[in-house]
Amino acid sequence: MSARILVADDNVANLELMLYLLRAFGYAPEGVADGLAALHAISCGEFDMVVSDILMPGIDGYELARRMKSDPRLKRTPLVAVTALAMSGDRERVAAAGFDGYITKPIEPQTFVSQLQAFLPRVPS
Repeated sequence: MSARILVADDNVANLELMLYLLRAFGYAPEGVADGLAALHAISCGEFDMVVSDILMPGIDGYELARRMKSDPRLKRTPLVAVTALAMSGDRERVAAAGFDGYITKPIEPQTFVSQLQAFLPRVPS
């Protein structure tokens, strides 16, 4: 069974590109446009990973991370930020918020999926 990955991004073009790339590599992605929709999706189903933008309407990626990592059912789910925040100190702030990984935008289509694969839990064969 392929990994289920939730992708949260309010930019439609970015969201569609990430979903396309994940599908092309055999994953089962689901896309949402904001942090509240992401929280709803993860409360209704199990995901192997959550990929999230930081700056979104409703609740931002930082709040999404805080809520996920404080929930015993979700705290072990890998959470990866995909964000345009690339100033000095941004990577550290993202990690301190609870994200397990950090990918800068614009994403590189050639390497995006392999970057995410490093955070997916290993499934015994």
